[in-house]
Amino acid sequence: MDLLKNIQQGVKERFLRYVQIDTQSDPQSTTVPSTAKQKDLGRLLLAELKQMGIEASMDEYGYVVGRLPSNAGPSLPVLCFCAHQDTSPDCSGANVKPKIHPPYDGGDLFLDEQQHHHLNTLNAPNLLQQMGNTIITSDGSTLLGADDKAGVAEIMEAAKQLVLNPEWKHGPLVFLFTVDEEIGRGVDHLDLKALGADWAYTLDGEERGDIEDETFSADSLTMHVHGISAHPGFAKGRMVNALKVAGTILHAASTHAVAPEHTEDREGFVHPLSIEGNAEYCRIVWILRDFQTSALDKMASLVEDFARMATAQFPGSRFELVRESQYRNMKETLDRYPFLVEHAAEAMRRAGVQPRRRSIRGGTDGSRLTAMGLPCPNLFAGGHHFHSRTEWVSVEDMGAAVMTIMHLASLFAEEPHHRNP
Repeated sequence: MDLLKNIQQGVKERFLRYVQIDTQSDPQSTTVPSTAKQKDLGRLLLAELKQMGIEASMDEYGYVVGRLPSNAGPSLPVLCFCAHQDTSPDCSGANVKPKIHPPYDGGDLFLDEQQHHHLNTLNAPNLLQQMGNTIITSDGSTLLGADDKAGVAEIMEAAKQLVLNPEWKHGPLVFLFTVDEEIGRGVDHLDLKALGADWAYTLDGEERGDIEDETFSADSLTMHVHGISAHPGFAKGRMVNALKVAGTILHAASTHAVAPEHTEDREGFVHPLSIEGNAEYCRIVWILRDFQTSALDKMASLVEDFARMATAQFPGSRFELVRESQYRNMKETLDRYPFLVEHAAEAMRRAGVQPRRRSIRGGTDGSRLTAMGLPCPNLFAGGHHFHSRTEWVSVEDMGAAVMTIMHLASLFAEEPHHRNP
């Protein structure tokens, strides 16, 4: 079996194994990680890394770190590859039943027996590039978990292949698997100094060949809406229903052009993420996204305007806003280190992949790592339809990602002068 076929088989088996472990994160939790079950995957990764002969550890927060020494001489930069263990809270990740489809022939792919969930070239046009490839989905009852267990499996398989094939020269490598990325806390407790990396890449992107060096800047807003409670039988002239105030606010947001369902390309958005409460009090969590960090101030003011207009319609109601920074566009930093994108593009070409530079309408751990001082573009992992029951990935794209990682490791050994100042 040639190297690529061996890689494809290996990454497929890993991926199928990993997605069956429920690692869904929880934005309401105050623990780290937000769900203890994320450590179930972490313990498996730890055991597999050690079985490969790679030094590895998992800390109290659930971060798993593996280290592979240089086989190309001393004084080379330390390169980190990163993926996150958790899956999105937007769709169930429990009891995932991965489904392997025959080589794709251009027709419909049905995930469940009732055919409620299906993929075709109309609702998933990227399937046009997958002719003859093996597609993996869930059975339609859950998400698949390609975001980001495809990235996890790819890094793990690359680590194994680099150990088994010492002719692939590389400098010192660090393999990092984070927790809680999906709820914006992926590197909150990461010790960068202890990690010791000069440069990094996340494997958390989508389409084959994508190199992403620009993300949204992101803030969150927590809105506290206060009404006045009263017995509904004696509420006239007394009750001010916070649920109705919140509904008025959300209606204003839904009809505004800045809603995510009305935006695309480089347009930012304001999005109400969750709501909970009762007649006396409601809590609405919002997210603000734009490629220009300065635009977040205008978005926060817009949400405040929604609330002011609504509370004016309900005398006696009031609101408060708490704003928090989440992550920032990494492009400004990464533009100072153009070789990071150039190396990624060359590694892809060596892997037989056509590179494509893109911006992310979202964020990754790489956004935070870059802001913290570890420049970190994002590379494709091959998954599509993230956070949904129709999430899918192809075995061939995962294999191409593994080859890209291996070629990147070699490129950084070939050009040792690049060190993070």
